[in-house]
Amino acid sequence: MAEMLAGRLHVAERALRMESVPVPEPGRGQVRIRVAAAGVCLSDVHLIDGTLTPLYLGGDVVTLGHEVAGTVDALGDGVTGCQPGQRVLLQAGERDRFGLVLTRGVDYDGGWAEYALAREDTLVPVPDLLPFEQACIIPDAVSTPWAAVTETARVRPAEAAAVWGVGGLGAHAVQLLLLVGAAPVIAVDPLPAARDRAVALGADVALDPADDGFKDAVLELVGTRGLDVAFDFAGVNAVREQAMTVLGRHGRLVLAGIANQPVSIPSDSRFTYNRQAVLGHYGSEAEHVGQLVTLTGLGRLDLSASVSDVLPLADAPEAVRRVHDKEGNPIRLILRP
Repeated sequence: MAEMLAGRLHVAERALRMESVPVPEPGRGQVRIRVAAAGVCLSDVHLIDGTLTPLYLGGDVVTLGHEVAGTVDALGDGVTGCQPGQRVLLQAGERDRFGLVLTRGVDYDGGWAEYALAREDTLVPVPDLLPFEQACIIPDAVSTPWAAVTETARVRPAEAAAVWGVGGLGAHAVQLLLLVGAAPVIAVDPLPAARDRAVALGADVALDPADDGFKDAVLELVGTRGLDVAFDFAGVNAVREQAMTVLGRHGRLVLAGIANQPVSIPSDSRFTYNRQAVLGHYGSEAEHVGQLVTLTGLGRLDLSASVSDVLPLADAPEAVRRVHDKEGNPIRLILRP
């Protein structure tokens, strides 16, 4: 039986091991993908360090990787909608027959491997001009902030928006806010390199949240009306508290980062008088991925700056370390089998 290299998380030990495992055979309705690129997400790091735990994994070991792109390699019985050699990316998850959402690389084997299995309806065709290294990150790093901007926050043109945390998700949020016409777009991050990157990506200004003049700087940009929408991509309580101080009438605070902490409103009278809202956000839907493939394919969205580095699959542990340590302040590191 042919074997392949895979990055396997042993959940009980919280150990990532690069192992040789059998090349999987597609079952009915499944497609085998020859993986060309797979993203390394902070969620992968949290699965390894124990911050996150798979909820629906049937066993104790899983191949990581929920951001995956490659070519169709083999078809299972009943598959008619694709052909070997076709370029595709994989949705980050799927619904089971009971409607439960399962996440690739968490609840079932993902794409940190030479080959991966996918249900036919989770494949999205990729244009020839879109590199796999960019395509693979669309199903999470790009689609999560896109859904936050367009679906949860429903940002409208000329609305004032700020993004706290300009990392793997927040950096894309800056670009996507510009795409829908938000103005001004303010980036907020304690790291100078992240602020410089945000400006390079098009943010109107990038601010240090620790600056004593932070609130005045925001209000100077947006006027006394305050922000229309604030995004927390950092998952930090202090971010939420700071955002509330500059949120305007009908302002929305969108929680896209997870802090696992209570959310407090400093003044219910001000909050209710201004008709503000706190909105939770998680992930995206299949249609958001399709929208982004269209936008990138037509050149409306450039993801070339998102690929911070490409490493061999065998170096997955090193990639995890670099993401954990924020070495080089990466947007996304990519594994290539």
